[in-house]
Amino acid sequence: MDINQVFGGDSLKAADLQGREVTVTIASCEVKKFDNGDRLVIRFAGKKKALICNKTNAKRIALLHGTETAAWIGKQIGLHAEMVDFKGEAQMAVRVKAPTAPTAPAQPVPFTQAAHQPADDFDDPIADTF
Repeated sequence: MDINQVFGGDSLKAADLQGREVTVTIASCEVKKFDNGDRLVIRFAGKKKALICNKTNAKRIALLHGTETAAWIGKQIGLHAEMVDFKGEAQMAVRVKAPTAPTAPAQPVPFTQAAHQPADDFDDPIADTF
């Protein structure tokens, strides 16, 4: 049996991202008490697992969407796995960043003879410096 099935719970881990960067929409944000203090628990629209948010990720979200957590609802963030130092050991952790903007497909540029003619401005003083 995989230990993640026993101890995985409903919190997001770096391994859950499987090396991908995902864009998610924040559905809720609440404070929950843990043994090591209060943490933000952020849930995402259409996702089962929640992000137990550390100070680093909270500050990153605040840079994107402000410090008021109620304003985060409905906003998008990017999640990816990143190598971090935790208690002197390197490990993978979930990190927040600005969501990757979808790229529009490249539009073909129509061929025009004028656009492909060599310039006749070789008398330009800048051209003489090369």
